[in-house]
Amino acid sequence: MPDNRPNQPQSDSRRKFLKYSGAAIGGVVVGGVVGGVIGRGLGPKTTEPAKQPETAQPGAAADYNQALMFFSQEQFRLTEAATERIYPKDDLGPGAKELGVAYFIDHQLAGQWGINAREYMMGPFVAGEATQGNFPNVRRHELFTMGLQAIQNLSQTKYQKSFLDLGEAEQDEVLKALEAGNDIKLYGSTGPVFFKLLTNFTMEGVYSDPLYGGNKNMLGWKMKNYPGNQMSYLDIIDKKEFVKMEPQSLRDHLSH
Repeated sequence: MPDNRPNQPQSDSRRKFLKYSGAAIGGVVVGGVVGGVIGRGLGPKTTEPAKQPETAQPGAAADYNQALMFFSQEQFRLTEAATERIYPKDDLGPGAKELGVAYFIDHQLAGQWGINAREYMMGPFVAGEATQGNFPNVRRHELFTMGLQAIQNLSQTKYQKSFLDLGEAEQDEVLKALEAGNDIKLYGSTGPVFFKLLTNFTMEGVYSDPLYGGNKNMLGWKMKNYPGNQMSYLDIIDKKEFVKMEPQSLRDHLSH
C-alpha cells in the first residue's frame, strides 16, 4: 500500500505533553532535579481519602475487566493522572484515562510480567555501560510502587500538594523533574528508569488489544486507522489506495 494515506489522522500535534517538554515520547529531555525516595510508604502522606474508580453509568453495560488487581485506590488514581499527562485527551481523540491505560498497567503488574517471572533476578548487580543499560535488581511492580510514591514526594516538595490536586502544567513539571532526576533513588533504580517504564507502559496500554484492559473500545487503534487483529487481508492486498478497515480484537474471533 502507498505511503500517502489521507484518511489517517496526523500525529505531529497529537500530544500537548510533547509540546510542553519540547521532545518526543521515548526520548524526552527535560530539566529539573528534585527530592528522593527510598521505598514504599515513605515521604509526605496526604490526608484526603482515596477516590473510588468511576462506575458505569446507570443502564450502561458493566465492563468487568475494569477492576483492580494490584493497585490501591490512590495508586490507581495517581497512575490515571500521570498517564493522562503523557497521553492527554485532545481534539483528535481520548487520552490515557478514557482508554483505560491505568487498568492495563494494574493488570500487568499483578501478573508474571510485574514480578519479572521469566527474568534472571539474582546478583551480583553491576551497573552496565551506556550501551548496555542496567540489569534489573528490583521487580517491576516494586519499581512502579516506589515511582508513584516519588511522584507524590516531588509534588509535596515542589507545590505542597498531592499530585492529584495539581493543575496540568504543574503535573507536567513534576513529571519532568522525575524524568531528569538521576539522584531520585528508588531502591536500586532511579527516577528516569521509572519514568521510562511509565511512558512505555502508557503507550502499550493505548495500543494493546483491549483484552489486556487498555485501548477501550479499540479507540486507540481507531485514531491511527490501525486494523487490529484481522484474520486475512487477501481481499485488499492488491489495492493501491489506503483501505480503512473497522478494527478487530482477539475477542472478535471467538466462535459461538
